[in-house]
Amino acid sequence: MKNKLSQRIKELRIENGYNQSELANLCKVKQSCVSKWERGETLPDVEMIIVLSELFSVSTDYLIGIKDF
Repeated sequence: MKNKLSQRIKELRIENGYNQSELANLCKVKQSCVSKWERGETLPDVEMIIVLSELFSVSTDYLIGIKDF
């Protein structure tokens, strides 16, 4: 089952025009890692959540689903 974080990563990736491989390169992880995040199989660690929030220009609260703006 997808959680809010997984959904937001995928939504923001698409909104920002990245494919999974491009996002993986920006985050210095493998494409399979991004795929697992989006499917909710694994979750990014705290440091990566910060990287993703900065990359997408959103708050960490938004990214993890605490806030909807």
